[in-house]
Amino acid sequence: MKIEMGESLFYSWLRHVKECQIVQTNWKVSSQWSLSNAEELERMMKLIDNHYTQKYDYAIFKNNSSLSQLLQQGECDVLGISIQSDGNQYYAVDVAFHEAGLNYGSRDTTVMKVLEKCARTAFCLNGYMTTKEAEIIFASPKINPSVLSDLEPCIEEMNTIFSENGYSYIFRIIANEEYNDSVLKPILLASDGVADTSELFLRSYQMYKMFSDEATNRTPRTRTTRKTHADGLDYTEADVYKELKIGQLAQKVLGRLLIDGYATNEEIVAMQTLGYSKQNFDLQYPLLVEENSDFDHVRYYAKPILINGVSYRMCSQWFETSANNDRPYLLKWIEEHSTK
Repeated sequence: MKIEMGESLFYSWLRHVKECQIVQTNWKVSSQWSLSNAEELERMMKLIDNHYTQKYDYAIFKNNSSLSQLLQQGECDVLGISIQSDGNQYYAVDVAFHEAGLNYGSRDTTVMKVLEKCARTAFCLNGYMTTKEAEIIFASPKINPSVLSDLEPCIEEMNTIFSENGYSYIFRIIANEEYNDSVLKPILLASDGVADTSELFLRSYQMYKMFSDEATNRTPRTRTTRKTHADGLDYTEADVYKELKIGQLAQKVLGRLLIDGYATNEEIVAMQTLGYSKQNFDLQYPLLVEENSDFDHVRYYAKPILINGVSYRMCSQWFETSANNDRPYLLKWIEEHSTK
């Protein structure tokens, strides 16, 4: 079976950054599946077709005479489901890599093709999974500015059309620098310790690291040098963090900062108190406890971190809700300390 590196990258991204327990590449519609909400989907298909035809003279469904014909062509490069206590989160990704820039023909044809893919994926999710909540992504590492300038407002309009009709779909274009910041760097940051041989992108990267200059000629760090993660990621790159869930941000970034000496000895001592931890991280428990001390193990990550020769466990009780949002506290601490 043919394996695309872009699909492998997003397979790992959905698993380790978006924390999807179920991920499938090359997800396709089966003719044996029963279709739900057919009348509603036909209405949405006509609504979308009329909008883009009237405003842009785009015929995005021109090769499909009916909804059934459109859906039977349904294919998603990577589909992920994150199973949470408050409901499932769906992610559907189409990824394309054209070395000279995304190109399905003319400029208009390229835009129409992307819109068709996004709309068809939305219809498939509602028709075969009966969900109206999902993040639907078209990703390409290189889209020429002229194409992107035409595509971005069309995607925003698709978000609006679905939202006004009772859907909670989020349509996204991830391209160019955002592809690097939102996908490539976060997966490299979040993938420490992954040893699954089926994840070809990560295995390729791990092999590269074995022989890279960074791995063989790494120089000792000092307090006066600009510090980076072991994978060469700048700690100050806040754009990388926005895709990470708060638990990942705590373990992969804050934990690494503590290990690498960004906190003073006095701060390490203070982090073992509830007062400092509440004030600086909005935590209900001390951020750090010594591994050999008496503490509530349920409230702390199982994997210890070594700071100045002492083994600690870090608090796992991070939340990101409207009523209890620890992310601003965590980002503030990271920003203040990573620039020292």
